[in-house]
Amino acid sequence: MKKFYQKNEHGTDRSKSTETKKRKNMKRLGGGGLSLQTFANMKSENNRYNPSLIKKQKEFYKNAKYVSKFRKSVKQQDIDDKNETGESSKVDDDDDKQKGKSNKRIGVEDLYKQTREEMEKVRKEREATFQAKKEAKEVAESRRKVAKGKMMRKTRHGQPVMKYRIEHLLESIKKSAGIDESA
Repeated sequence: MKKFYQKNEHGTDRSKSTETKKRKNMKRLGGGGLSLQTFANMKSENNRYNPSLIKKQKEFYKNAKYVSKFRKSVKQQDIDDKNETGESSKVDDDDDKQKGKSNKRIGVEDLYKQTREEMEKVRKEREATFQAKKEAKEVAESRRKVAKGKMMRKTRHGQPVMKYRIEHLLESIKKSAGIDESA
C-alpha cells in the first residue's frame, strides 16, 4: 500500500484521478456488485416493507395485551372476593380442587352475561339517541319544506308574494333578538 507522501511511479495524475473517482463511485453505490446467487436469495426472501402486515402485528399484540390485562383483573377480583368473605385460602383451595372447572365456568358465564347486558344497554341508548335525532331531522325538514313553498309563491303577474317573505324576516329578527313570540 502506498503512503500519502510516496510518488506514483507508474501512472500520471490523470490515472490517479480516475482511480479516486472509481473508488468514490464504489463507495457511493455500496461496494462491488452482487453475485447472482446473492441477488437471487435477496429477491426470494419476503422481508420487504409491508404496512398491512405491520398493522396486523400491532393489532395482534395490542389485543394480546388487553387480554392479559383482563385476565389479571379477573384474577385480582377473585382474590379480592375471597378476602372479603374472610375464609382461609386453604379451605378455598380444597373446595376448588373438588369442584374443578365448573366454578370457573360459572364465573365466566356470569361475567359474559353482565358484559352482554351492559352492551345491550349501550346499544339501546344509542338507538334511542339515533331515533330522536332522526325525528328532529324529519321535523326540521318538513318545516323547511313548508317555508320553501311559501317563499316560492308568486302572484298572477310573476312577482313574489311579499307577505311570507316579510313574515320570515320578522321571525329571524325575533330569533336573533331573543324575543319570544308568545309574549
